[in-house]
Amino acid sequence: MKRRSTSSEARGPRLARQRVAAEAARLLALHGGDLPEARRKAAAKLGIRDPASLPGREDILEALHAHQRLFGGAATDHLARLRRAALEAMDFFAAFGPRLAGPVLDGSAGASDPVQLHLHSDDPDAVARLLADRGAPADQSTRRLRLAGGETATLPCWELLADGLPFELWVLPAQAARHPPRDPLGEGPMPRAGRAALARLLDAGA
Repeated sequence: MKRRSTSSEARGPRLARQRVAAEAARLLALHGGDLPEARRKAAAKLGIRDPASLPGREDILEALHAHQRLFGGAATDHLARLRRAALEAMDFFAAFGPRLAGPVLDGSAGASDPVQLHLHSDDPDAVARLLADRGAPADQSTRRLRLAGGETATLPCWELLADGLPFELWVLPAQAARHPPRDPLGEGPMPRAGRAALARLLDAGA
């Protein structure tokens, strides 16, 4: 006969998720970084390995916002500055269908987190040529991302400073403008925002 789960058993994963979310929020508030990495570090610190006990994106962001309300934080003005800089950069890179992603979009950005823009082109050198033409020095690196179809791709990424703020320009295939990559937290498409959505976010003071 199959044993029914008790209420205490049901509470176990939920409490674990809350603990991991709270620790991930603390790490983000102190050090910045992205949500998947903060979740991984928090779970490792707490010794939690069961996937059912890991919080999702909204759980971590809710815990982060609660942490910021409780302990304060100098992130609000800096976040607004990063988002305004992202908006200007999206105008500059308009030909590449830019999308804002990462900590600056979800509000978890710390003092050293870059503005992460996804640019879209089937010519991976197109962004490099534009930067060279404008005399914008940038360092090339790579990033790994799971695309909409499930395949993992190694993408060119350009890192630079603009007005003293760090930027990462990820170059994705053109079709990724319409089909967002997968969320590293495993919850469907990665949250991203186009220019209009980011402008509304700024107007709302979020």
